[in-house]
Amino acid sequence: MARKVDVYVGRRIRHRRWLIDISQQELAERVGLRFQQIQKYETGSNRVSASKLWEISRVLNVPVEFFFKGLEQDDTEREYFLDDRNAVLLVASYYKIPEEKRKSFFEMAAALACPDP
Repeated sequence: MARKVDVYVGRRIRHRRWLIDISQQELAERVGLRFQQIQKYETGSNRVSASKLWEISRVLNVPVEFFFKGLEQDDTEREYFLDDRNAVLLVASYYKIPEEKRKSFFEMAAALACPDP
């Protein structure tokens, strides 16, 4: 049975990989693994060793601490968010919008999510 920390670290690997738009195959090649091993890391079925996590952090251009940030929070909604690739990419795109235009975008998204009866 997968441990919570292994599942969480795996989700953070997948989340970051999506944000920088690299495939499991590319990540695997750059850290000297097969893509199946990356799949197992991302689902938490295999534990990532410290040395591999270090290599993965370098490829994904984040500090090792990134993979543990927020681990102690019990937020199942956030965990679901990390499983939805489009949600992750939407948030990444949101932060690329100039700050002065974000409010308008947010209002449009809120209106689409809650249409009037």
